[in-house]
Amino acid sequence: MHIHILGICGTFMGGLAALAREAGHRVTGCDAGVYPPMSDQLRALGIELIEGFGADQMALAPDVFVVGNVVSRARLEDGSPKFPLMEAILDAGARYTSGPQWLAEHVLQGRHVLAVAGTHGKTTTTSMLAWILERCGKAPGFLVGGVPLDFGVSARLGAGTAFVIEADEYDTAFFDKRSKFVHYRPRTAILNNLEFDHADIFDDLAAIERQFHHLVRTVPSTGRLVVNATEDSLQRVLAQGCWSEVAGFGGERADWQARGTHDAFDVMHQGQAVGRVQWALSGLHNQMNALAAIAAAQHVGVSPAEAAQALGGFRNVRRRMELRGSAPRAGGAIRVYDDFAHHPTAIRTTLDGLRRKLDDAGQKDERILAVFEPRSNTMKLGAMAAQLPWSLEAADLAFCHSAGLGWDAAAALAPMGDRARVADNIERLVQQVAAAAAPGDHIVCMSNGGFGGIHQKLLDALGAQA
Repeated sequence: MHIHILGICGTFMGGLAALAREAGHRVTGCDAGVYPPMSDQLRALGIELIEGFGADQMALAPDVFVVGNVVSRARLEDGSPKFPLMEAILDAGARYTSGPQWLAEHVLQGRHVLAVAGTHGKTTTTSMLAWILERCGKAPGFLVGGVPLDFGVSARLGAGTAFVIEADEYDTAFFDKRSKFVHYRPRTAILNNLEFDHADIFDDLAAIERQFHHLVRTVPSTGRLVVNATEDSLQRVLAQGCWSEVAGFGGERADWQARGTHDAFDVMHQGQAVGRVQWALSGLHNQMNALAAIAAAQHVGVSPAEAAQALGGFRNVRRRMELRGSAPRAGGAIRVYDDFAHHPTAIRTTLDGLRRKLDDAGQKDERILAVFEPRSNTMKLGAMAAQLPWSLEAADLAFCHSAGLGWDAAAALAPMGDRARVADNIERLVQQVAAAAAPGDHIVCMSNGGFGGIHQKLLDALGAQA
C-alpha cells in the first residue's frame, strides 16, 4: 500500500509514518515545515518528504491520503485555500482517512493496546510502560510523542502482542473532532490526570471530561482502567459510567501507593510492599507516573517487583529535564536544562521536583532560574496566565519570552515582583538570563517548541562570560 501523509513532521504523524514503513508500506508525506530532526529520521527510513501542501501532489496517486490534524479548510487573506492538496483530494473524491483511524485499522487491530491518557505525563509514562514491558520480555510495539532515551526511536511495531500508545485528547482531524484516543480501543487504559487544556478546541473542563468518558466506554469488561485516585475530574468521568476493572493509584485509599522518597520508594499494592523503585528521576509526578505504569504492566502479566526493578534502569525521555550542558565557574558550574513543560501545572511539578532533589542532596543554596515561553495554543490565548506566578513559586528567578502573546505577560507576572523578567525576543532573554546567572545556578528552559535554540545560545553566552 502507498500512503501519503499530510502533516508528516508532527510527532504523532512522524511516528505513524515510521510504523507504516516498518510494516512494508510505501510512505511519502508533506508538511509546511520539513526540518530536522524529524525530517532526518524520516529520510533515513527511505520516506520521501515534500515541502508544502501543493495540489500537484495528487500526481503521486497513493492508495490513501492520511490527513493530520494540522490540516484544515482555512483560507488565506486572498481567498485561496491554505491547504490546496486537501481541496484537490475532496474535489477528486480520493480516498482519505485520519492518522488515528489508519493506525487503528492497520497497526492496533488484534493487539493488546495499552493507552496512556492525561493532561500531563503521557510521554514519560508511555515510555516507562514500554520500557517495563521490554525489559520483562514482552517485546512491545509503541508510539510515543517523544523519543525515549532507552529506545532512541519514537515508534516501532514490536514482536509481541502488546502495543503501548500515548493517547492524546487533542482532536483527530478537521473532519473528525473526536479525541484521537477514541480510535485506539485499549484493553488497558491509564487515566493519569485531567485538567483544563487545549482552550482552542475545548470550551471547558467538562468538555474534556466527556471525551475521556468516550475513551472509558471503549474499554472492555475484561479490561483495566488505571486511574489517578487524587483527581476529582477523573472521578467525575468514572461516575458517568464504568464497565471495567478500576485500579486506583496515588490516593490514601488507592490500590497502588508509594512509600518513601521520590527517588527511592516501595510500591504498595493493597497495603503490601510488592516492589521497590530506585532511580535517578525526581518529583512526585514521576513517582505517580511509575505507579500507573506498574499497575498497567501487571495487567499483561508483569509482576510489580519485576516492573519496579526495570524502572531502576529507566533513562527518561528527551526534553524531560535533559541536561544540555554546563558552564564551568569557580564555586560551581551553571547547568542548562531542556524541559517540555508548558502547562502551569507541568511547570510547577518540574520546578518542584528539581527543588526537592537539590534540597535532598544538601544543595539548598543553589538557585533555580526558570526560562519559559507560553507557546501552546492554550497559553497563547491567555487562558492560564493568572496561574503563572503559582507555577513558578519554586523558582528563584523567572524569565518569560513574551513574543506573539495577546496578553500582557509583565502584568501576569507582577505578583512575583523583581523575581520575574520579560523579554519580547530570544536575544534579549538570553542577555537577561546570562547577566543574572551565578555559580551553582540551574537554568531550566521550558517550552513545547524549539524555543529558538535558546539552550545553546545560553551556553555560548555563559561561555563567553567565562
